[in-house]
Amino acid sequence: MCGRYTLKTTPAAVMADQFHFEELSDLTPRYNIAPSQAVVSVRMNSGSTSREGVMLKWGLIPFWAKDPAMGMKLINARAETVAEKPSFRKAFRQRRCLVLADGFYEWQKEGQTKQPYYIRMKDERPFAFAGLWEHWTDAEGNVLETCALLTTEPNEIMTPIHHRMPVILNPNAYDPWLDPTLHDVSRLTTLLQSYPAEEMMANPVSRLVNNARFDDPRCIEPLAEQEA
Repeated sequence: MCGRYTLKTTPAAVMADQFHFEELSDLTPRYNIAPSQAVVSVRMNSGSTSREGVMLKWGLIPFWAKDPAMGMKLINARAETVAEKPSFRKAFRQRRCLVLADGFYEWQKEGQTKQPYYIRMKDERPFAFAGLWEHWTDAEGNVLETCALLTTEPNEIMTPIHHRMPVILNPNAYDPWLDPTLHDVSRLTTLLQSYPAEEMMANPVSRLVNNARFDDPRCIEPLAEQEA
């Protein structure tokens, strides 16, 4: 699964230029983004051909859900089954998004403990997770927009760390993934591949990241540097 990530790239204009969306107001660097928090996402503007930047709550609440707490169980969707799962299948066909990041964390089991690793691109550039979004309306008519991240099989970097990794989209996949008129499941599924390992790097980091309330640059410092 993917349960924590970073988006420290600023200003927002840099990402707006890279991902071609209507700019959000400037953003605060984040070093420990966790489920239930608002995350920077990109989707198609309704009724237009332009992209918009939006903040979505991480943890997808299906439109038919009775209890919004369901979203805390739906932070990830498996690429292999997303088209069939009742919680995700309608969003997969109609409401896809990019969730922007520049690194993510995963935990490797070491005996009775787990060692966190920070994984990102070798050139430190931002990238986009494949995401799904939904809108849910409560009994009073209040609308909540939420999202989930897709996961897939690990690449060579991830295999020693964890058995899953988030789907990081190739930039060539952004347009078809965001296209609301594309409903071909087989074509969409081909976009959900493990990202090339040769473009990525990973290193162990402090267990400070285990606490979701700790959002600080020390989360991403390589463990060897902290012990020096």
